[in-house]
Amino acid sequence: MTDSHRTRFWRRLAAPLLRRGGTPFYLFSSAPVEEALAELEGTFSGLPVTHWLSVKTQPLPPLIRWWSSLGRPVEVVSELELQAALACGVPPESILVNGPAKHHWLPAHPLPGLRVNFDSPAEARLLAPQARRCGWLCGVRVATPSEFDPESPAIPTQFGLSGEELGAVIRTLRRAGIRPRTLHFHLRTQIPAVAVYQRAVAEALAMARASGLSPEVLDIGGGFPAPRVRRSGDPTPVDAGFSRAGMRRLLQETLRAHPGLREIWLENGRWISARSGVLVLRILDAKQRRGMRHLICDGGRTLHAMVSTWEDHDLEPLPTRSGRRVATTVTGPTCMAFDKLARRPLPSTLQPGDALLWMDAGAYHLPWETRFSHGLAAVHWHDGRKVHQVRSAETFQSWWHQWAPAP
Repeated sequence: MTDSHRTRFWRRLAAPLLRRGGTPFYLFSSAPVEEALAELEGTFSGLPVTHWLSVKTQPLPPLIRWWSSLGRPVEVVSELELQAALACGVPPESILVNGPAKHHWLPAHPLPGLRVNFDSPAEARLLAPQARRCGWLCGVRVATPSEFDPESPAIPTQFGLSGEELGAVIRTLRRAGIRPRTLHFHLRTQIPAVAVYQRAVAEALAMARASGLSPEVLDIGGGFPAPRVRRSGDPTPVDAGFSRAGMRRLLQETLRAHPGLREIWLENGRWISARSGVLVLRILDAKQRRGMRHLICDGGRTLHAMVSTWEDHDLEPLPTRSGRRVATTVTGPTCMAFDKLARRPLPSTLQPGDALLWMDAGAYHLPWETRFSHGLAAVHWHDGRKVHQVRSAETFQSWWHQWAPAP
């Protein structure tokens, strides 16, 4: 979709829901996910690439069911996500299990045919017998030198295997009669350039070679930068220097240089789902404070859009408002100054009762939603033809009655 078509699309879907009242709410659609998938398929056409849906990024049941109905696989990193995928009808052989400390919960799920990437020596040691009995397709996640904590770039993350651990894990698995087939790494989200992947691919394959592993599958995780999203305070989109054509060339070269590789796996959660939804708010009040206009809404950062802490998304008014733009802070309804959804010039004609659409709300919004003094928002799903309410706004009764009676 072009930007103008995207705006018209969401306005058209949101308008009837707004006439019924009941903000704030999330509105999601399969159409932008289908568009994103088509773009990826076009980029990597002719290559043995499999695209996995990251459940943690958008744990939305109708999305998982829709994706699975296409015969496509999902990736999970927790027990709840595994149970959610199974509840949505995803067959075990279409589920990839990643994440740390799986040996503390995966033994309760002896499912045949799972794909499992081991993250630590303890996981490999304790899960190997079950992996063999259940016929899991096993892999190993490595910690490449290119992986680091984004908040502290000098510090490595807690994930994956070091070179020394990798050799020990491969020996453990082989003694158990398991041949690890997948080599996996995941850097982080919003990778700005293909060169970052190029380094990591070379590092991961060098670690495998030093450990005597000849993988059939290279799983490079996710991290493609979502379109249009900007880092807070930076007007340049995160994906400005990223090239999907460059990624295609990298994968082609990797497959050519390593003929034992039969398949590449991609787990691009944010890139696929970020565009798939909007957060719809209503302005409740307006205040002027020392040259700054404040629009107080019934939803915001603290409750619904934690990513606004470090990302700037487009904000579209409904109805359309024009006129002089003034310095404006859009806030949520909670008693926290932190509850700031956006700060930018907006039309001075915006007023209480108007709606605002916070765009690209399909990645990490639902999983980070909170109940800070408020209930969870309603959720609507557009299946390509019709909009359905798939979750009601949380009431006091549904929230309060989860607690056991006082002893």
